[in-house]
Formats: sequence, structure tokens, C-alpha cells
Amino acid sequence: MNQDTINLVEQYYKAFNNADMEIFLSLLTDDVIHDINQGKREIGKEAFTQFMACMNHNYKEQLVDMVIMANAEGTRAAAEFVVLGEYLKTDEGLPVAQGQTYKLPAGAFFEIRDNKVARITNYYNLQDWIAQVSG
Repeated sequence: MNQDTINLVEQYYKAFNNADMEIFLSLLTDDVIHDINQGKREIGKEAFTQFMACMNHNYKEQLVDMVIMANAEGTRAAAEFVVLGEYLKTDEGLPVAQGQTYKLPAGAFFEIRDNKVARITNYYNLQDWIAQVSG
């Protein structure tokens, strides 16, 4: 495994957990590809910035129990973790937010270029999340 790549992904999630969007976004390439869970693909740091603004408006999340793996070349990485969240404001097309909390296993796949995140593909079970916030 490539320790530099593991360190990069650790920095990425540390910035996320600290809600430090300046550092978080600085770890991305300008042409970053973002594959949204069960959704569309967005390209570019500006699109990712807008996505995160929406997420931070509607949700408060911390990622715990993190396991990070990388290939020997440092060009690919994967992370598995648990999302501890609070649903703050209703997101379009989803159940009404009433401060519900949730605990959700999740994962992400990364492509790394020039020691920055060039692609991130996120996965979690949306139906599990909907069940948790609807109950």
C-alpha cells in the first residue's frame, strides 16, 4: 500500500470531519470527478463545492471507524467508514427533515493524480438511510 495516498485520504476525511472546506477542497484536482451515490457524475471543483455547500446546509455528519486502503502505485484508494449524521433541512425529493439522526455504513473509491483527489465515487445504501429518517 502507498502511505502517501493513505495520508491524502486521511487528510481529506479529517478536513471533512472538521468542516474545514478550505483544506477539504484544496485536496482536489480542478477537474475532479465526483460520482454521487446513486446519482449523476459531476466534473470540476466548482460543481463539487456547490454539492458540499448543499450537503453542509442539509446535513451534519461525522465519519468514524475509518479503514483506508491504497494500491502500491498510489493511484487508487478505497475507504470504508460509518456515517453518524443529523438530517437538518429537507433535501429535495427526500423525506422531511426534523433533526433525525442516522448511522450508515458507507464507502468511497478514489483516483489519485499529482497527490490530489482526481475522482471520488461514494456509496451508501439510500434505502437504509430513508428508512432511518422516515421512522
